[in-house]
Amino acid sequence: MKTNILSETQAGSFQRDGFVVVPGLLDANTIAKMRAVADDHVVAQLAPVEYEVDVQYPGSPRDTKADGGETTRRLLHAYSRHEVYRNWATDAHINEILQSLFASPNIELSQCHHNCMMTKHPGFSSATLWHQDNRYWSFDEQNLINVWSALGDETRDNGCLRVIPGSHRLELDPGCFDAAMFLRPDLATNKSLIQNAIRVELQSGDVLFFHSKLFHAAGRNLTDEVKYSLVYTYHEASNRPIKDTRSARFPGIPL
Repeated sequence: MKTNILSETQAGSFQRDGFVVVPGLLDANTIAKMRAVADDHVVAQLAPVEYEVDVQYPGSPRDTKADGGETTRRLLHAYSRHEVYRNWATDAHINEILQSLFASPNIELSQCHHNCMMTKHPGFSSATLWHQDNRYWSFDEQNLINVWSALGDETRDNGCLRVIPGSHRLELDPGCFDAAMFLRPDLATNKSLIQNAIRVELQSGDVLFFHSKLFHAAGRNLTDEVKYSLVYTYHEASNRPIKDTRSARFPGIPL
């Protein structure tokens, strides 16, 4: 694993665009270990697991009896699953970058949000529509950062993320969203916003840092191989989850 101190240019890009990619932060040996654990847990259906059928996004199987009805979407509680995931979640390089992006020395990992191995399977993967991750999160401030580690190449063909640069600074009216808090595609204002979207293609080992208010979406996996992405969410220690909400269900992990 290489030492990678975030440059002023990269930090400025994050503030402006709401995301930044740090290339090659995760080494090949660690990636291999992470993938091996994920393969074992998918085969064993080791709970807790979210299935594609659970979300009913475009492309999801209709029900558990349909073809692909047992397709895994996310291996939940990644931090608790294996030492290799815990070590990366609290890695010194991750902490250093987050301290720079938050401009704060005290960072916590949320065990309540993301904290998962994303699995995008061929044939039965779904498409995720335009949304902000803060839609179901409850903190004193909507200022959290997601860390998305690519455990293989992420491209248009296997459903890489798309983002709308700068959208983390927008304040949209409630009418811009549907009942599930996705952007409504029928509105002209939303269509204009989505036209600014770009794909974030990653190479294996690249790590994407993006703000929890950044609008993002993802396509289906049209290749023959499973795409694995390890995803964690972080916040400043002073930014507390609101009592009795999902965000406060499990304690944060100080870095």
